[in-house]
Amino acid sequence: NIVTNQWFLPAVRGDIPPGCAAHGFVCDGTRILVFGGMVEYGRYSNDLYELQASRWLWKKVKPQAPSNGSPPCPRLGHSFSLYGNKCYLFGGLANESEDSNNNVPRYLNDFYELELQHGSGVVGWSIPVTKGILPSPRESHTAIVYCRKDVGNPKMYIFGGMCGCRLNDLWELDIETMTWSRPETKGTVPLPRSLHTANVIGNKMYVFGGWVPQSAGGDISAPDGEWKCTGSFCYLNLDTTEWIGLISDCQEDKSNLLPGPRAGHCAVAVGTRLYIWSGRDGYRKAWNNQVCCKDLWYLDTERPLAPSQVQLIRATTNSFQLKWDEVPTVEGYLLQLHADPPVPPVAGTPGTGSPETSVLSSQGSGSSLHQSSQSLPSVPYPEMKVDHPSQTNNLIPNNVQVSLSSNSKVEGKEKVAASENKVTQETSKNHADAAGFKESNAPSLLPVCTSSAQTSANVGELHDLDKQSVNPDASVSSTVSSTQTMVTQQAVKTESSSTNGAVVKDETSLTAFNSKSEAAETAHVTPSTRVNTGQTNDSHSSRAPQRPAPKARDRRWYDVGIFKNNSAVVSQFYLLPEETLNINSKKEGGDVPDYRLLKKQDLFPGTVYRFRVAAINGCGVGPFSKISEFKTCIPGFPGAPSTVKITKSVDCIHLSWEPPASPSGNILEYSAYLAIRSTQLQENPSQLVFMRIYCGLKTSCIVTAAQLSNAHVDYSSRPAIVFRISAKNERGYGPATQVRWLQGKVTVTQH
Repeated sequence: NIVTNQWFLPAVRGDIPPGCAAHGFVCDGTRILVFGGMVEYGRYSNDLYELQASRWLWKKVKPQAPSNGSPPCPRLGHSFSLYGNKCYLFGGLANESEDSNNNVPRYLNDFYELELQHGSGVVGWSIPVTKGILPSPRESHTAIVYCRKDVGNPKMYIFGGMCGCRLNDLWELDIETMTWSRPETKGTVPLPRSLHTANVIGNKMYVFGGWVPQSAGGDISAPDGEWKCTGSFCYLNLDTTEWIGLISDCQEDKSNLLPGPRAGHCAVAVGTRLYIWSGRDGYRKAWNNQVCCKDLWYLDTERPLAPSQVQLIRATTNSFQLKWDEVPTVEGYLLQLHADPPVPPVAGTPGTGSPETSVLSSQGSGSSLHQSSQSLPSVPYPEMKVDHPSQTNNLIPNNVQVSLSSNSKVEGKEKVAASENKVTQETSKNHADAAGFKESNAPSLLPVCTSSAQTSANVGELHDLDKQSVNPDASVSSTVSSTQTMVTQQAVKTESSSTNGAVVKDETSLTAFNSKSEAAETAHVTPSTRVNTGQTNDSHSSRAPQRPAPKARDRRWYDVGIFKNNSAVVSQFYLLPEETLNINSKKEGGDVPDYRLLKKQDLFPGTVYRFRVAAINGCGVGPFSKISEFKTCIPGFPGAPSTVKITKSVDCIHLSWEPPASPSGNILEYSAYLAIRSTQLQENPSQLVFMRIYCGLKTSCIVTAAQLSNAHVDYSSRPAIVFRISAKNERGYGPATQVRWLQGKVTVTQH
């Protein structure tokens, strides 16, 4: 599990294959196909197995034989690559002897195509008719498939391998024309190698490890030469066919901050992150001294993508509870706000009085590596060390303790420069330097702390919620966390958010207030909108006069902090000195400052704040999201109803909620609203139109099928029907809780 970094041993069933080595392995959605491999010494397999990972069910499949030849013979060390609905099998090593104890190796260069059925099962083998010169026979090579975005011609690349001596030749197969060729490359070609890995991320093929010549100056073609495992790392730009070295074979690593030399390991790309696991290290003449590795590393190859716009869960007079969609394989999020009107900067050096906090740090322009013991429960954020400074809100400071379980804590990071690579190692007890994230386009390689399947990896929250600014309803978090599930059953799960006390905005005002890019947003401000929820009309829309856009020089962004998870409770933000503001305004995504030196500013009631968020990984801070805008509540109004539940029945749905706090007398009534289809939506899709479907003292209501037939399905994120529920006291209506009732695949024709 790459979120918790915890190993899991599933209980599989069905036609469980025997243990085997050097097999072919592809992943097609939620199914895995395994072909061939060595079952025991000298005995190879040509069986094909399918694992349905959604059910952990193994099945032995029997493809049809090719019409123009024999099916693949038993083999090991072959390549097995997936593209579309076909797997491509090339090469490997067969045993010519019928006696498994008498191994007579035969290197192969045959080429097969396996057609898959959709979802489960296979059609059969075929032997494609190819043009050009076939690659020479080999085993323990790598094969990847790459298709340029601008040219839709998929190509398979085969690199290296073993045929009595190691190889470092590169071959290309145009899959559409079935033509083999030898592309000309630029840069320094990696040493000949076998049992290495090759993975595609973007337009690059990353090659790591393997068996290489012990002496680069020796005769590499000699079959009896000396060989060793390597930890060298490079990539081939598949658009320019240029080799770029990242970690050389001779690079010293006395502090064990890089993945050690290894061969026979495995590597997998998840998004833009490359994971490397296990393998063995040793020399050709020291078989008894070879060491099997048991470490897991990952490489961040580029900065993360921008998160979704910030969404509002709840607003109070002096705080917001916010969330945004998760970005895969990141270490944290930088949340910023812009105050309206602008908050004056702090003159000179700010004084003390703020808690001791700092931020994630990633300095330098090279690779960044981390490692920690796998015997501990998992910590998926190796860059962070955590300390719970008093009164901080969701920050990931440098001195932070990560709560893993009731008796386990992991902390620490230590930075050491090693040649061109930025290297960091996480240990069980280290000390961190206080620095800001520095941006780098270079990849960042990090080892991962994992836990065994028997260990409970309960990663604790890294933030302290301000109990006085947030309704301490335990079910709020469960309501929010359940929003990933589409609703088709009776137990209906929802996404909820609260509008502010004085302004009820439409859905996109709440979760995506301004759909323009950030550059455009600096020159134009979308007006906030006002709705009188106490009016007697059955339906209404949000309209308000437009505010003049503030001057660009006033649009300053302030750090709220760095958060481990995709949620935050915001009651304060950090003020920057004037000189720092002037520097940061000139460059987007400048260095994150040392928060220990900054003063904090509380949020004010009845004030509009704009928010944006950026994801962080080992390569630095990614681009910011589009901007959202929310307003704190005005004192005296009731809070927002909480713990909204939706129960589905045959001909209606049942809405229920918990009453909010009311500082000015008892709750007089509740109103529930449904977003409906209208011609106005066609003119301005961001302005939802709501119809009141309930008004009364009860904390529940029924929404009939007739009312639901008029519902607008909002596609601003996942398809959902939108409800709002608000409470009224003697001061008037307070903030409305907005609930997005998630739908499945909905086809709606709007007139």
